[in-house]
Amino acid sequence: MKQKKIKEKRKRELIKRMIFSFVIIGMAFLLSIIVLTQTSAQQTNVCCEKTIYGAWCQNALTQSCDSGFRITPTSCDATSYCRQGCCYDSKEGICMENTPQLVCQASNGTWADSAKCEIPQCNLGCCVFSDQAAFVTLVRCKKLSSFFGVQINFRTDVQSETACIALAHAQDKGACVYEQDFTKTCKFTTKGECEAMKKKTGNYTGNSSFHKDYLCTAEELGTNCARRNSKGEVKTGCVDGRDEVYFKDTCGNPANIYDAAKIDEPAYWRKIIEKKDSCGAGNTNSNANSVSCGNCDYFGGSFCRKYDASKDARRPTYGDFICRDLNCKNTKDGKDYRHGESWCIYDDGTGKGKDPAGSRYWKHICVAGEELVEPCADLRAEICLQDKITTDKGDFQQAGCIANRWQNCVTFKTKEDCENVDKGDCQWIEGAIGTSILAGVQASTSSSSGSFPEPEKTTSSGILGGDEEDENEPKTLKGAVCVPNYPPGLKFWQAGEAQSQCSLGNAACTIEYEKKGLFGGSEDCVENCECGGDTWQKKNEEICRALGDCTGSEGVYKYLSSGFGVSGTKLFLPLLKGGDWLLGLSTASAEIQNKSINQGLLESLKVM
Repeated sequence: MKQKKIKEKRKRELIKRMIFSFVIIGMAFLLSIIVLTQTSAQQTNVCCEKTIYGAWCQNALTQSCDSGFRITPTSCDATSYCRQGCCYDSKEGICMENTPQLVCQASNGTWADSAKCEIPQCNLGCCVFSDQAAFVTLVRCKKLSSFFGVQINFRTDVQSETACIALAHAQDKGACVYEQDFTKTCKFTTKGECEAMKKKTGNYTGNSSFHKDYLCTAEELGTNCARRNSKGEVKTGCVDGRDEVYFKDTCGNPANIYDAAKIDEPAYWRKIIEKKDSCGAGNTNSNANSVSCGNCDYFGGSFCRKYDASKDARRPTYGDFICRDLNCKNTKDGKDYRHGESWCIYDDGTGKGKDPAGSRYWKHICVAGEELVEPCADLRAEICLQDKITTDKGDFQQAGCIANRWQNCVTFKTKEDCENVDKGDCQWIEGAIGTSILAGVQASTSSSSGSFPEPEKTTSSGILGGDEEDENEPKTLKGAVCVPNYPPGLKFWQAGEAQSQCSLGNAACTIEYEKKGLFGGSEDCVENCECGGDTWQKKNEEICRALGDCTGSEGVYKYLSSGFGVSGTKLFLPLLKGGDWLLGLSTASAEIQNKSINQGLLESLKVM
């Protein structure tokens, strides 16, 4: 009995141990699942718009993604911003397949929704330029054509590189020898055209043969094309699309570049000689007006033309064609300019208010030896600016007419704003006292009495502030104004615009004196003593000229008595050069202090 109880007790203990073991194992299993899940989550790839290494649109671990960009828990192929397509660069002529949109945009390319680049811009074809060809895409053909400076010739009907290369070979030049009327003759042409001659009918009586790089005058070809005609003359001429003067054989075919020293040299009439190996190659004046060499260069300033005694300095030694000088000599400003250069011409002084009334800016251009003139807009609405470009042949002058931005000059309150070329064409003048731009003092033409309003003591008011200084206003030098650098032309013969603009140049300045003693005696100036002197006069004339067609080289002053001889005022008024009127001046009777005014003007103004 006792033994039975012991067995049951052991059995219960065994069950407890088994249950405990299962619990431990279960907990360990659950813990391992949790750890594995977390580890798996950490190692799961996501789509990084940009990685911390700078790569775009990569499937990578989360910790490899740049947190400043988008992160999506899916493949990059399934996102909109990393969808792959075709990226083509028109500038470089390259098409790239399977390129993410973001990568394409980052490289300044154009993206299309076609992973295999099955778009017209990227279709392959034969790009023919001059005597060469390449089996490339359309965008690459544009790049190559631009590089070689030729028109685009993209052949979509050529579907293989082999056919494209064959097409290039068809552009090879040389001597095409054939029989005509049972005479062996020759034509300098391309291989393609020579082969096409076999299909022609008429007086063509034999098979043609093409000889690459040979001239029709090569002795081994045995043709009837000779160097000189029956009179012993040698012909020269121009060739379409080329700059140079070429020898011509008796069959009318072009030979090599005209070189008087090699006229009877058989080797020079045998095969094609390149321009760089011909006479005068690299000459600084491009063989202009050379009597013995026809190696012209259009960009250097010479071009093949038929000799003209009125245009060419000398007659060529052989033939009737010469490298004509395209440059301009002894132009209006006394200088020489190269073909294509442009420069500015002024009627008189320019800038800093020096442009006189009625003056204008002109752009001159040298084209094929002729000096052409293009006027800038009238009333100095445009000015002419010029600059130069440094080239391997020296400085190249360029000019152009641009808008004269004078309209906002008088509104600028600081020197920094005034001289900012991005804001206008203005200049900063210091030392201006009493001008209307500063003080708002303007002569009245509508006064019923016909006299000037009594001026008050002038301070830094008007545009630059009132009598009391504003702490928020920019700090400026006392008596400084911003005026146009290039004075605008004004229709001073019409009422309105000229009066409004020129009246800004009116200047009034109160000079205060202090008497010594009660019964007369001398007077001492105590305020604004600089007014009325030559310096003040010249400064206001400078301002007035800068405002437009307002004044000539001399100004007009009027003295107004302000009572008891204690103080006086001098009022500066703009005078048109050669004009017959004075802004703001009416029939007031006063003393004229400037004696240079012409008699007729004073009589018309009724101020004598």
